[in-house]
Amino acid sequence: MRIGYGYDSHVFDEGRPLKLGGVLIPDAPGLKGHSDADALIHAVIDALYGAAALGDIGSHFPDSDSKWKDADSAALLRTAIGEVLEAGFSVENIDATVICERPKLRPHVEAIRARLAELMDVPASAVSVKGKTNEKMDDVGAGKGVVVHCVALLTER
Repeated sequence: MRIGYGYDSHVFDEGRPLKLGGVLIPDAPGLKGHSDADALIHAVIDALYGAAALGDIGSHFPDSDSKWKDADSAALLRTAIGEVLEAGFSVENIDATVICERPKLRPHVEAIRARLAELMDVPASAVSVKGKTNEKMDDVGAGKGVVVHCVALLTER
């Protein structure tokens, strides 16, 4: 078994739509970033790459490369999963925590779990997504952005 940890954070950008876990979240500001800034998928990718010892998201999809400008993070996750499988690993489970004051994630958690499971070709029961606030502490608590932590468990095939 191999365990990987992923982290990502982005500030809000009122001019963009919000995507988390490959799901469009209505009536919420988007996130600023080089790609579509899906912080949840980015943390998942980093956890997967970490568990497989394949580097990090920036080494595979650098923000210095215009090819990744406005890239769909779902496509990046599909690529990452292919690389993890090619390296001889299978995804056992993902556990992610999204920290933000807004939007409330509870109404979207099941759709996010289902989408992440679809993108990774695992059952939804292998994907956990939790929404938390930062209790008004720091910039995230002030509602300026989103932070995501993720753990991935892989097994050798």
